[in-house]
Amino acid sequence: MILAKVLNKIYKKGGIILEDLSGQKYIIGNPPKDQPIILKLLKNNLKWKLILDPEIEFPEAYMRNEIEIKNGSLEQFLMSLVKNLGREEITTASYFSKKIFEIARLVSNFNLPGKSRKNVEHHYDIGGEKGEKLYDIFLDKKHRQYSCGYWKEDTKTLEDAQQNKIDHIIKKLNVKNGDKVLDVGCGWGGMALELAKQKGCEVTGISLSKNQINYCKKKAKELGLDNQVSFELVDYREIKGVYDKIYSVGMFEHVGRKFYNQFFKSINKLLKNDGSFLLHTIGVVDKPSPPNKFINRYIFPGGICPSLSQITKSIEKTGLIVSDTETLIRHYDKTLLSWLERFNAKKDLVKDMFDEKFVKMWSFYLASCAAAFRYRDLVVFQLQIVKNFDSAHPTRDYIYS
Repeated sequence: MILAKVLNKIYKKGGIILEDLSGQKYIIGNPPKDQPIILKLLKNNLKWKLILDPEIEFPEAYMRNEIEIKNGSLEQFLMSLVKNLGREEITTASYFSKKIFEIARLVSNFNLPGKSRKNVEHHYDIGGEKGEKLYDIFLDKKHRQYSCGYWKEDTKTLEDAQQNKIDHIIKKLNVKNGDKVLDVGCGWGGMALELAKQKGCEVTGISLSKNQINYCKKKAKELGLDNQVSFELVDYREIKGVYDKIYSVGMFEHVGRKFYNQFFKSINKLLKNDGSFLLHTIGVVDKPSPPNKFINRYIFPGGICPSLSQITKSIEKTGLIVSDTETLIRHYDKTLLSWLERFNAKKDLVKDMFDEKFVKMWSFYLASCAAAFRYRDLVVFQLQIVKNFDSAHPTRDYIYS
């Protein structure tokens, strides 16, 4: 089987058993003698589909129950595959398929305000009220953060990692009592509410998700912070005002390449001359690359992870200054695996809320992204951005003092 030959070229460490529909088994790499992972194909056409376009064909086949993984979990299989694959492409055909997709998407994808709202609704407002319950299942209980945690050496829990992340960003922003702060893409509001609580400042959070804004407003009232924190259902291109500090955590991936320049122009307009902006975004360490087909079709339509060069190029065009850059490596894989563990523990409940296909789709999303952050090309960039040199800190001492 050609697929077996392709996989044998990939596997340098460890191995699996590939089994076709007839029961024929192929040894891939050097699998353990005791209970090796078996990848069983339940459709004959997968022998060539997985060669031509594995990025979309594998997860779709998995969702249709046409692939079975024995003696191991989906997470274990994907980790072993991506560890061996690294930052390479599976096949030449796969590379060209991705390039064609990149060109087609570049021509067709326009994340204008209306389209952006629909994209956000697809993920965050999924299933109406059920969507809110879904996120309650796997996110941290204290702040409901749907972005990368900050895992120190002694960090043990997801809750601690998310508190670390919030504290780290608050320190970087150097927020003062009475500052006016804008949260672009506020999510479920945890960071905005914690910032207001810690610093006694005024925070405005914006999102395009009705579920998120409704949840945030309720939470602000529960915590008695609704006099300090407000939340608005509005696009970043439509928000008004001027702010001392602005931050955006996990939202820039939804902006779209055509609108990077406009995003930073908006930030420049909203930020005071002596203010500062912190951007926290997933990014790729390689040159600009196309979005993942599976993620784009099923999870985050319109989304794409930028390279550092794409981000800085757009910043330079606005006159803004990058005052500090930090790359978080091996943080998001831990976060995603924590989410996956909690999701799997309640997958029967998720199945009742949605269906089995949804459970498989989200399991693949969380597991494949964890593998990509651990072994492939994904990291998190934290950029501090100012309008002038006087607003920049000469050292990082203020963060840790």
